[in-house]
Amino acid sequence: MNLHIFDTQTELNEKLIHYVIKIANEAIASKGRFDFVLTGGNSPKELYKALSTTYADKIDWTKVYFFFGDERTVLPNHKDYNGLMAKENLFDNLNTPADHIFYVDTTLAPEDAAKAYKNAIDKHFAGEEIVFDLILLGMGDDAHTASIFPFTDLVANQEKTVKSVYVEKLNTHRVSLTAPLINQAKNVAFITFGTNKAEALKHVIGDTEKDYNTYPSQLIAPLSGNLDWFVDKEATAKLN
Repeated sequence: MNLHIFDTQTELNEKLIHYVIKIANEAIASKGRFDFVLTGGNSPKELYKALSTTYADKIDWTKVYFFFGDERTVLPNHKDYNGLMAKENLFDNLNTPADHIFYVDTTLAPEDAAKAYKNAIDKHFAGEEIVFDLILLGMGDDAHTASIFPFTDLVANQEKTVKSVYVEKLNTHRVSLTAPLINQAKNVAFITFGTNKAEALKHVIGDTEKDYNTYPSQLIAPLSGNLDWFVDKEATAKLN
């Protein structure tokens, strides 16, 4: 695991931009495409904007395929739909072709949406093992990542797949990659900033004894890939 600590979110984003560019270009050079899993929420908005505008000429976007680590079960035009956020801040700027974006079809029931998404991913990888080049993840102040929330069924799930999950505290279903599927990736990067994340981060990367049910982000440990944390000083306030 590599821990990168920055004074400001601006510095964090700048480093992360160059990290994404490097991995993208290496993937395109080695296999002809870059399989990139996006995270939702507010944390990556500035990253997506910068990549698709200021730094757009640094990657051959015609060879990039986009996926989502999880999705909220709201309709695609809803403000909370992760796909819409990525469309507005990334895809529209790049004029990304529709067949390069793998959205979760939330017009389906959650379980059906998860199955359909896994089938779409399987088709893209043409029967080969699903190994994404880069998966971006956020972490909630409850230590959830993707939609692997504390004390939910996804914590114990051992399948390399996509699953639906009911999150009781949010009174809603989500669709998410499972931890075993995430852990097959070549590179996984967490984006974490703010004092509200300090308690969770202390346990997720600081505890020697693992408690996956309470701190699901501890599940993320790539089998043969790289794990990087991009954090600000506020988020590390409680680390030794």
